[in-house]
Order: sequence, then structure tokens, then C-alpha cells
Amino acid sequence: MFICVKSCEAKNLLPYLGPHKMRDCFCTINLDQEEVYRTQVVEKSLSPFFSEEFYFEIPRTFQYLSFYVYDKNVLQRDLRIGKVAIKKEDLCHHSGKETWFSLQPVDSNSEVQGKVHLELKLNELITENGTVCQQLVVHIKACHGLPLINGQSCDPYATVSLVGPSRNDQKKTKVKKKTSNPQFNEIFYFEVTRSSSYTRKSQFQVEEEDIEKLEIRIDLWNNGNLVQDVFLGEIKVPVNVLRTDSSHQAWYLLQPRDNGNKSSKTDDLGSLRLNICYTEDYVLPSEYYGPLKTLLLKSPDVQPISASAAYILSEICRDKNDAVLPLVRLLLHHDKLVPFATAVAELDLKDTQDANTIFRGNSLATRCLDEMMKIVGGHYLKVTLKPILDEVQNISPTVIVCDLMIVALLSSDLVYSFMCSSKNKTEHFRNKLFSTIVKSSMSCPTVMCDIFYSLRQMATQRFPNDPHVQYSAVSSFVFLRFFAVAVVSPHTFHLRPHHPDAQTIRTLTLISKTIQTLGSWGSLSKSKSSFKETFMCEFFKMFQEEGYIMAVKKFLDEISSTETKESSGTSEPVHLKEGEMYKRAQGRTRIGKKNFKKRWFCLTSRELTYHKQPGKDAIYTIPVKNILAVEKLEESSFNKKNMFQVIHTEKPLYVQANNCVEANEWIDVLCRVSRCNQNRLSFYHPSVYLNGNWLCCQETSENTLGCKPCTAGVPADIQIDIDEDRETERIYSLFTLSLLKLQKMEEACGTIAVYQGPQKEPDDYSNFVIEDSVTTFKTIQQIKSIIEKLDEPHEKYRKKRSSSAKYGSKENPIVGKAS
Repeated sequence: MFICVKSCEAKNLLPYLGPHKMRDCFCTINLDQEEVYRTQVVEKSLSPFFSEEFYFEIPRTFQYLSFYVYDKNVLQRDLRIGKVAIKKEDLCHHSGKETWFSLQPVDSNSEVQGKVHLELKLNELITENGTVCQQLVVHIKACHGLPLINGQSCDPYATVSLVGPSRNDQKKTKVKKKTSNPQFNEIFYFEVTRSSSYTRKSQFQVEEEDIEKLEIRIDLWNNGNLVQDVFLGEIKVPVNVLRTDSSHQAWYLLQPRDNGNKSSKTDDLGSLRLNICYTEDYVLPSEYYGPLKTLLLKSPDVQPISASAAYILSEICRDKNDAVLPLVRLLLHHDKLVPFATAVAELDLKDTQDANTIFRGNSLATRCLDEMMKIVGGHYLKVTLKPILDEVQNISPTVIVCDLMIVALLSSDLVYSFMCSSKNKTEHFRNKLFSTIVKSSMSCPTVMCDIFYSLRQMATQRFPNDPHVQYSAVSSFVFLRFFAVAVVSPHTFHLRPHHPDAQTIRTLTLISKTIQTLGSWGSLSKSKSSFKETFMCEFFKMFQEEGYIMAVKKFLDEISSTETKESSGTSEPVHLKEGEMYKRAQGRTRIGKKNFKKRWFCLTSRELTYHKQPGKDAIYTIPVKNILAVEKLEESSFNKKNMFQVIHTEKPLYVQANNCVEANEWIDVLCRVSRCNQNRLSFYHPSVYLNGNWLCCQETSENTLGCKPCTAGVPADIQIDIDEDRETERIYSLFTLSLLKLQKMEEACGTIAVYQGPQKEPDDYSNFVIEDSVTTFKTIQQIKSIIEKLDEPHEKYRKKRSSSAKYGSKENPIVGKAS
């Protein structure tokens, strides 16, 4: 399951009461109650535009995808303004659509997640006076997936009530400490009252009138100790489920409780605009995808390129970006991306009339190259930009103030004074940035260099009389679409762990403008008066000097050359991932404490380290070659969620991530980087060794062989981890969703082939790029045939899944009625 949130914007938020009505807002993305992402803070706005995109794999089942809009508070807890909660089964209705949702109020009675395992029985009971009554037995077995409370596992307990017109008998379980998956296993007995006319019968039959009036209600609570208990959810089960059977056992999803606030005006809270893409694909065995992969991988060789399967996919998808990601990853995995990107770029150039606008639009070619640079250019950005971005982040905001909005409002004299006040620091960042980039050609990935070479040659052929076009064709990508975007959004490219603050964003914006000027090749020779922002003239004056222009030319020549470069990865470790997590003290000394501490983790292709703070010396280092396994850790080990273990030649390292998505990402990248290590384990312990035995298998020897097989290996390529079957399945799903448009394109090919006269009015096929109708028609026929064959195993899987997951099982719990 994958989710992509492409746009996020709020409007008409509830203002503050008083003269200062504006708010500092941010938005979070939650799986049920677990936060997985948050946007940057937009200051002083009641209609904030977050302008961020999130794409992530969902590693667990969930009930709601929720979006919370917060008001940032420095001194107190951030205020939740409102929320949008979308049920999992409703996501398909909103997928691919841009929708405004009304914000709903947030209260503790509506914030629920998890499920309850319950068993009900009805037994006959003979009382002391010889009369017969019925006894209802309620066995509350367990709960699963309860939410975190203040970032930690909760202390849950349950109240069990038998509710009827004239009775409300309530009982309570014991409190389970620090767990989101409590095992209660407690039984409660309720006497079902009978009328005086009731007599014992040879075979018990429950009276209809009693059945309809009674229900069992189970409420889950978090024990607050000294503070108020927190409601976690409830279920209501009518006793008439026992009408046909004396025993009933099932899993139920927890439901919110009516808070008596139905009349509240939710429209006053504002609205949130979302564009959500939700995909749930089932990946078949590899042999099923052979024909489709073969057809797609032939795309670079098809003449014309617009008749290829890959190009047709981009034409029929509602959003080209949906097709670009799996196509680029699949073609890149098979070394077919360079010829395909070259072919579609050549098609772009045919429609380009002005050399100054070369590769400036959002075509299939530019989107493919953007995605390619994100995939292969991560390490390149880290070795070039990350040190400078760290320096900008760590510097005091009072040292350098680059507020472009303020500068634009000042007079020319004040502008000069303002720029002089921070001249030293701005020149330091400017010079360091420029020097680092123009000397970084040896770190540029070979795939990028090969494509840049092709772009340069095609641009020169298209505009032979323009001496600068060979450079602008490359600079428009490497500067405008790569370096400049990474500088202004470092967290998106994993260059910084968190969103920069507002002051740092302004500084990064100025640095990004510098890179954009390098990308706009013609601006290097412009006069001062031709800059859009006149106050930038002095700042960019240095780039108009001949020495700097020659340095940029030399850099562009080097990264668009076909000469073989030695990989810098042989001498420098590849930076893979970093972030803040919690680790359990390993107890390397007898008297050492074994508590959890927040640490900064950093993984390269050579070692895993953790530090007290980013940039500080490493406290502990694990060489990658010493990693024997990386596996999830059972929650019961420490009563903490999202934990995993790094098993190496010393004692295991136990780590807690901040959420399930982050934990899954760390496990994946650690598995990839260590997959080819010698002596990797085949079995491991899913729990910990405490008090003289393993909690999972109860073995007493700490060195005993693991009791569970290790997770299957994943691809070993640590820089480009691509599962070609998953990408092909995604492409199959896109073709399936776009069959109607594929049919229209097929009809258009037939129409063009029959009618050769002039086109008078726009037709349905005028939006398609069809250069060769015959070749395109044949490709469409091949696509339809392959999709039909793939439909059969998918349909078998759907039927099998619907029949295997019994309603009321843990995998398919009952949605109990809410009050």
C-alpha cells in the first residue's frame, strides 16, 4: 500500500479572538493516531499553503488516514484546530482527485484506534431456590493496536457493561502497564433476569424480548493515575447475536463515542484541500510480469517513441507523474532510461521554437529527468550541499538576515545599507556554494552525465546558430531542477532531518536564487538593470565576471562528457540515512544503566553510528560488515512500539523509531546495506534476553540459536533499490485504471488511419500525441492483450482474499455500531 499526498492547503481557518487574528499553522499526516509526517510552519496566515508532497509506503493495517491542522504554540502544547479523517475503504473514492474537506472538531472521544477480541456465551444456571435463569459470560481476551499516549504506550484497562432498559451492570479489568496490545484474558459473569412465567425447558431457547433489549458495551481507557483517564474507544454488541448460537467470538474495531456535540458548527473551523493518491497493489510472482516488462523495455527502440508502451502510458494517465515514477525506476533498473529519456527529449525539442525556453515545461522528458535525478542524485547532493546547509542551519539568525520581502520594500540607499550589514556572511555562503558545485563534477552520477551529454548534442543540432544552447540545455536541469530545488527544500531530499525555521528558509531562498541565476545561462551576461529584483544586482555581480563564467562552462562541460569517471564511492562512504531515534543502553558494563536515550543516528555504506547531537563525535560505531541481521522487535519486549534490533558481533542494538513508516525505512536500508555480509544469521530472537531467559522461546542460554527465521533478503544495491515486479504491478494498475482512455486512443488511431484529410474541429484524439497511427495501434493491441492475461491471476487473488479473511477475524474485524 502506498500513499502520495500531492498538495495541501487550508483556508478560512478560525481566527484568534482579539486584534491579532493570524495563526502559525502546520499540518500532520496520521495513520489512525500515529503521526508519520508533518509540514513546515506557515506563519501569520488563516489560509496557509503548505506546498509539500509526501510519498510513503504503509507498513501496517490502518482504519483512518487523518490530517490535523495545528496552531503552533511556543510556550504551551500546540493547539489542534481541526481534522480531516478518511476511512481506508473511502480512500479509493478520493484517489487522484483534488478535494476540499471541511475541518471537523477534535475531541478525545473521537480519537480512537485498535480492536478488541471478545467472546460471549449464554449458560443455564440453577439458583438456590431451584429456579432456572440464564448467565451471560463475557470473556474479554485481548486488544490490538491501541494508540500511543504522549508518544508512549498506554496503560489500558476495560470496563464491561451489560446495558438494558432498566439495568446497567458494570465491571472492570485490571490495568495493563505500558502496552498497546494488552492481553486481558478476563471473564465476567452477568445474570440475565427472567420473568416469573419462565420455566425450564428441555432445550434452552432465549426469549426474543430479552434479546432485543440487552447489549454488551466495552469501553477502553488509559489509566491516568494522577490525571484524568483518557477514553480509547468502545464497542457495543447486542446480546441477540446469541439467538442462533450459544457462543459468539470475534474481533471488533473500536468506535468513537458520541460526545453530545452534534450541533456544533464544523464549517466555522475552515477547510483543507488535499490531493491524495492511494494504491493497494498485490505483487504476483515474477513470471507473470514477463510479457509486460518486455514490452515496456522495448520502448526506447520503438520508432517513433510516441508509439511505445511507456509513452502511451503517460498519455492515458490522468496525471503524468503517476506514470513517471514506476517507468523511470523500471527503465533505470534495466539501463534503458538514457535512450528513452533521449528519445522523448528529442520529441520535446521538435516543438521548441525559442532556445531560451529549452526544457522549461513540465513534459514527459523533464519529469523523467527530475525523477531520475531524485533517485540517483541523493549522494551527489549530500557531498556537495549538505555541509553548507548544515552551516546555514547552525548559524545564529541574528548573524545573517536575508529577508527578501523586507528588502524589496526598502529604498535604494536602505537596500545598500541592509545588504552591507550581512555582506560577509552572504559572500561566504555564495563563494563556498559556487566553489563546491563547480568542483563537484567527479561526484556526478554516470547516468546523469550520459543524459546531459545527449541533451547537449540534441540542443546543438536543434539550434545550430546559438552558441549558448549547449550549456543552457544542461544548466536548466542541474541548476534549476536539481541544486536549486534541493537547497530550498533540504528535508525533501533528506539533506536535513526537519523543516528549516522561517529565518533559515529566507536564507536558503537567497542561496537558491543564486543557483537559479547559474541555471538561467543567459542572465550571466545581462546588465544590472535587467534583473527582476534590482537589489540583487550587487549580489550577482561576481557571476558576470569572465572567470566565473568560464568556471561554470568547465563544470557543464565535465558533467556532460562521455569520458569515464572514477567513482568517488570507492574513497568516500555513501551517506544513506540519518535521523533522531531512541536507543536502549546496551549495558556494556555491569553497573551501566539500561534505559532509553534519544540519539542522532547516521548510516553510511561503511558504518552505523549514533551521536548525542547532529555534528558531534560518534558515541558508538557499528561497522556495516559486522551487521548479522536487522529485524523487528516484539512490542512486549520493552512495552514500546516501532522497535527494531540491529544484531551484530557484539550485543544487539535495540532502537525505537518515531513511527511505523520511519521504522520500516530504517529496517529496509539497513537490510540492503548489510545483505551481502558474511556470516549473516538465518534465525533470530524476535524478543529480548531478560532475567536469565529469552522472552520469546524461554531458552536460558544467551547464545542459543534464534527461534524464528530471519526476514528474506532484499536487493543489495544500496543506492538504487528497485523492485521491478512491484513497479511493473504499479504500471499494470495504471493501465487498468485508464482502460477507457486507452480505448479512445485506439479508436483515434483507427480514425486517423482511415481519414487522411485536414482536421477541421478538435476531436477526442486531438489531445493524444499520435505520430504513427499504425504502429501505435499495434502497441495498444499488445497492451490490451497483456492486461487481459494479467487480470486472471489478480481476480483469483481477490476471490481468495475475500473468502479467506472471515468477517470477525483479526484481519477483518467487525465494525461495531457506535452510539
